[in-house]
Amino acid sequence: MSGRDVLISLRGISLKRDEREILSGIDFDVCNGDFIAITGPNGGGKTSLLRIALRLLKPTEGEVAYPSGQLNIGYLPQKNMIDSKFPVTVQDVVASGLTGMAMTQRERAMLTAETVELMGLTPHSDKSIGVLSGGQLQRALLGRAIISEPELLVLDEPLSYVDKQFEQSIYEIIERLSHSTTILLVSHEMSTIAGMASRHLIVDRSLTECRSAHHHVHYDCDN
Repeated sequence: MSGRDVLISLRGISLKRDEREILSGIDFDVCNGDFIAITGPNGGGKTSLLRIALRLLKPTEGEVAYPSGQLNIGYLPQKNMIDSKFPVTVQDVVASGLTGMAMTQRERAMLTAETVELMGLTPHSDKSIGVLSGGQLQRALLGRAIISEPELLVLDEPLSYVDKQFEQSIYEIIERLSHSTTILLVSHEMSTIAGMASRHLIVDRSLTECRSAHHHVHYDCDN
């Protein structure tokens, strides 16, 4: 990793909740150009680690630094935080990923339409999110995460709720983005993703970095 800019640096990260240890003694860097695949058992702290890295959750101990300065981050959380009764459309959700970006209304509309199409949601563009299936909503939220072409894309279980037919499309989208975007991804469906990733981490309270991509999802590290 020498010679590459560090985007996020985590040092001495520990997290406790109600005296229960969630994470302990974690150190790692996310470097420009990384594709980091993270797996581990349920309850092992994967999502907590992502939220700490994004400064959405404060660790009990340790420091999180962004040495390169402010980052443009696209984030797909594991569980969407959008109330399905909230009166917004698919295109509204996708376009919200452009908040704060300098562009004309026409440019915004064109990019939103292109991203909605990429997500296979054009027929649903004007529909309220309340009528979507879980997989359709997940695709809209993924569109929101990638629309700004972020420097860092953080995906927590991106295949959740997505049907098998669109799963391959998501693999192709992620693979294409990996050539220009740093990716930090948590998934239990690791067999295909592991083949694309450049680094492989197992999180089970502590962190182990595997030197082989062949650990799949069994949480064993074949170094």
